[in-house]
Amino acid sequence: MTAPFELHQGTIPLLVSMPHPGTALTPEVAAGLSPRARRLEDTDWHIPQLYQQIAGLGASTLCAGYSRYVVDLNRPADDTPLYASATTGLFSDIFFDGEPLFIPGGQPDQHAKDQILAKIWRPYHQALNDELARLRARFGYVLLWDAHSIKSVVPRLFEGRLPDMNFGTADGASCDPSLSAALLDICANPPPGVPHYRYVLNGRFKGGYITRHYGDPQRHIHAVQLEMAQAIYMDECSFGWQAAAAGQVQQLLHALITAALAWGERRYRG
Repeated sequence: MTAPFELHQGTIPLLVSMPHPGTALTPEVAAGLSPRARRLEDTDWHIPQLYQQIAGLGASTLCAGYSRYVVDLNRPADDTPLYASATTGLFSDIFFDGEPLFIPGGQPDQHAKDQILAKIWRPYHQALNDELARLRARFGYVLLWDAHSIKSVVPRLFEGRLPDMNFGTADGASCDPSLSAALLDICANPPPGVPHYRYVLNGRFKGGYITRHYGDPQRHIHAVQLEMAQAIYMDECSFGWQAAAAGQVQQLLHALITAALAWGERRYRG
């Protein structure tokens, strides 16, 4: 069995959660997927590579091993919907565009789902909770960065092309407003040589379960979700990494994380 997650414990008050780059499948799910679904097109491709420099700064990283077609780690265990508009669930049976993921009768049964919850969903969230607790105990506060990506055009979910950088803070509930303001300032004034990407705060994506559940500014846990349009760093058809474009995105991510860490130092150490 593939490990449900890979955790690297860092040395700074930052945890980068990556719940959707996994590509492993359980036997039950693999047997039931449609030919199209076997390409795993709704994966958050290349997210660990994009955040390599951030790990190099000393951040803790938590990366899922299993595909979101097995279980969506950014949904609650009771599958309560996070959005009133179109979305996907804990055990999704559709692509983002609404087409079926599974051949007729191919969905895992309830016993398989219970095993997935016990062996994949819960271990990931236990690790996330424990690492947040470790970092907060050491530093007095912790920043949680939930890292995501998505196709730039998904008509079922949103009209037109998605902004390049989509920040979610549960409408301001998951982090201090001054932190999100500092991040938006970096997007408005990017480092030299980095494009002016289009950005939005709490637009179509306000943060999923991880941001909403773990973000707790009163307890000094500040959570931000960043959903990036994949077109700014990869080929959305072949899923291929585009090195030059990805390098610019990495520069912006470095600036964003550096700004977040500086904010934490001012807030808690200044």
